[in-house]
Amino acid sequence: MSRCVALVPAAGFGQRFGSPTPKQYLDLVGRPLMAHTLATLAAVPAIDLVAVVVSPGDEWFDGFDWSGIAKLTVLRVGGASRAQSVQNGLSALRADGRLADADWLLVHDAARCCVSVELVERLIATLADDPVGGLLALPVPDTVKRADAAGRIAATVSRSGLWLAQTPQMFRAATLAEALEQGASDAITDEASAVEALGLAPRLVEGDAQNFKVTYPRDLALAAAILAARTGQ
Repeated sequence: MSRCVALVPAAGFGQRFGSPTPKQYLDLVGRPLMAHTLATLAAVPAIDLVAVVVSPGDEWFDGFDWSGIAKLTVLRVGGASRAQSVQNGLSALRADGRLADADWLLVHDAARCCVSVELVERLIATLADDPVGGLLALPVPDTVKRADAAGRIAATVSRSGLWLAQTPQMFRAATLAEALEQGASDAITDEASAVEALGLAPRLVEGDAQNFKVTYPRDLALAAAILAARTGQ
């Protein structure tokens, strides 16, 4: 029977965030931001293993207590890009027998710390028998403008059929491994784009606006409010 394994690339430094500490380690309601992400994934019954990929030179991970997060393993094989970190983590799990070709791999952004157990369960249930796999995403709700080099509107783009990609993105291990091996890492912005390059069409599963990625300092306050509301604090 196919297993579900979650992979969280966390080797980046979040340059847009502008902090000397990688944003995945910043305090968020008393815990490292990434701890909320990992704990939620570990709480999904269908997920057998949660693997976080950090840089080989990571100076922060060992400074925190992760013992309360079940199913967690750390892979110190992070690369220079997200795609490289995912590829390295996937290869490490396959090499030591913890990930079979037919297993599902759910790749999730460390900074999407407000993902819910229910949302991940819905993704897994929807894609369980899918021949390709897919991802969480949201239909674009607003009018879309394309800008010119001067910062003025060059065109209004129809939002019909447009979606905003989220994570987790869920694919068979063998499919994703092939996609990452064949794709140029600088052209791969997410796992779905790599799979698309194989000529496959991943399925879109409607996500949730609360499953946003913490990108700027102001995003921490929103994430804190969402997490506090869930716990009744």
